[in-house]
Amino acid sequence: MNYKIDNLQYCNWSRDVFKINREAGLDAVHVTIVYHEDYDELLTEIKKWSVYFKENSDLIFMGKGFEDIEKARLNNKTAIFFGFQNCSPIEDNINLVEKVHDLGCRFMQLTYNNQSLLATGCYEKIDSGVTNFGKEVIKEMNRVGIVVDMSHSAEKSTFDAIEFSEKPIAITHANPTFWHTAKRNKSNDLIKALGESDGMLGLSLYPHHLKNNSNCTLDNFCEMVAKTTEIINVENIGIGSDLCLNQPDSVVEWMRNGTWAKNKNYGEGSKNKSGFPKQPKWFEDARGFLNLEKGLKKIGFSDDETNGILGNNWYNFYKKI
Repeated sequence: MNYKIDNLQYCNWSRDVFKINREAGLDAVHVTIVYHEDYDELLTEIKKWSVYFKENSDLIFMGKGFEDIEKARLNNKTAIFFGFQNCSPIEDNINLVEKVHDLGCRFMQLTYNNQSLLATGCYEKIDSGVTNFGKEVIKEMNRVGIVVDMSHSAEKSTFDAIEFSEKPIAITHANPTFWHTAKRNKSNDLIKALGESDGMLGLSLYPHHLKNNSNCTLDNFCEMVAKTTEIINVENIGIGSDLCLNQPDSVVEWMRNGTWAKNKNYGEGSKNKSGFPKQPKWFEDARGFLNLEKGLKKIGFSDDETNGILGNNWYNFYKKI
């Protein structure tokens, strides 16, 4: 069975978006449901998703394990897996790790760009690594079954997470710095260590992380994928598109600033990058998976390798975790 999985989307959710993901043949999507929200605000988001599931039961359902990816394929639906792009919902209480897992959380970033109680983000000048609290949270995430995600984390912190986690971690949406030097992209040494620990790298289609940004070509992206396999095994590579369909530009400011800053143009939302960038024409939404399939085969990936990158590798990762 060849599965299609997009392991990171943060869209302005609607029936139209769910239809697009079905048209794309996506069996599973890891969706960001919170960034800076605390536990109580998370509960509000969970209620919103309860409505989405009820009103769109012909298209989506909540995924909790790899079996749900199989179920989705059999029923022509998309399994939705909840993820956090920050650790804010667990506040400073380790007991909340199990509670958020019970609510459906399956991925959690230790930090989003900045220093958190758990680790250092990629925009901090000093990377002090995973904190004492972070070590305990990683243990608890391993125990209950939440994947450690280091997509927005700084380098030492990510190496620490690989070392401290008993289970493989994931970088769900980022690209290698050898191809494009965005702060959020990852070094060769880090990608190599990720692969050696059997972790997963989800390659991003977000224009700020692409060479030539919105003008990145399909051939160029697929060339990057090919060169990345010289550092990490192809079995450890998937897609985490970071699609933000139909989101208003005001959301970018909120993503970057959270509740801790009043200045509008911080970090990736700097003046020359304000608002959401346009997607490349060949990947305007998840239906671009078809173009990816063609591009990967054109550059020399076998059918099995291509199917792995487009979903089977994530499926196997879910199964192991």
